[in-house]
Amino acid sequence: MTETPDGRGHVNMADVAERAGVSIATVSRALRGLPGVSARTRSRVLSTVEELDYVVSPAASSLRGATRRVAVVLPRLDSWFSSTMLATVEAGLRQADLDVLLYQVGTEEKRTHFFRDLPTRRKVDAVVLITLPIRPEEEERLDLMGVEVVVAGFRLRDFPSVSVDDVAIAVTAVQHLLDLGHTRIGMIRTSDTDGARWASDLHRRTGYLQALTGHGIDHDPALLVTAPYGVDAGAVGMERLLALEDPPTAVFCYSDDIAVAAATAARRRGLRVPEDLSLVGVDGNGLGELFDITTIDQHVVDQARAASRMVLDLLSGREPDDTCLTLPADLVVRGSTGPAPVRHPAQ
Repeated sequence: MTETPDGRGHVNMADVAERAGVSIATVSRALRGLPGVSARTRSRVLSTVEELDYVVSPAASSLRGATRRVAVVLPRLDSWFSSTMLATVEAGLRQADLDVLLYQVGTEEKRTHFFRDLPTRRKVDAVVLITLPIRPEEEERLDLMGVEVVVAGFRLRDFPSVSVDDVAIAVTAVQHLLDLGHTRIGMIRTSDTDGARWASDLHRRTGYLQALTGHGIDHDPALLVTAPYGVDAGAVGMERLLALEDPPTAVFCYSDDIAVAAATAARRRGLRVPEDLSLVGVDGNGLGELFDITTIDQHVVDQARAASRMVLDLLSGREPDDTCLTLPADLVVRGSTGPAPVRHPAQ
């Protein structure tokens, strides 16, 4: 029986990765002869395989099939970001005569079930993950499936990905408010209903705090609120901020949807936007434009198109020009932001 150097038992792909100093995904790609691995790295992986006498399991070594199907996995369909990303990715793959299988895994139970069964289903040639929180053990299941994996809207280890810099997005949004003279700046986040942690949310929080600290502004924890996911998340968050003894004069919102709901709640309280309260969202969707919300446009359609092109390149045996693509995001100033008021209206 082949054993690990420390006698733990059968050698697995993780042992090869650790010895070679690369990720499990790189080992998998090297063994399957896929692009994205340099000749030097591939040689080191193969030497390590020989050194450890590693026998590739059938599940891990299966080559790309010819199903002409791609699995698109996302947490939910009821958000503008997810639905726009899905529609664009699907259109790009359909043009190449590829069928799309949709997996909506919005709860921890569904994610666990999907990743548990994924390697044994083996009925797709590639998997596209759209803004999905993934645990380490689920990453390993992706490696075992033996198909191409593309990550859209976030980054995951060294899998090919298309995303934006969410820290920079938050810094840009808060800097815009600071430039307008605001110093009492809040943030409204949203949480998934099953407690999943989203990289974009954590990164935007980091950028929000970073921008304040960079201007010597002490962070008041009361100004950072989190509301349960839903159409009223922005309104719920805004009500909490306006209930403070010293409410903010400006708020950075996780998304345009949240900003629209927050603006509605503020106006119900008799506040004027932007004369009394400024709001910045993120996305660049049509709803934000309709409600005149200043936003950070993250060009979701461009992200999705780039992700679908990456899938097509990989399935055709071509190495993408950039396997870790970060697209720019742009500040779009509209009517929801203005100079800080001389004094905040009494509540």
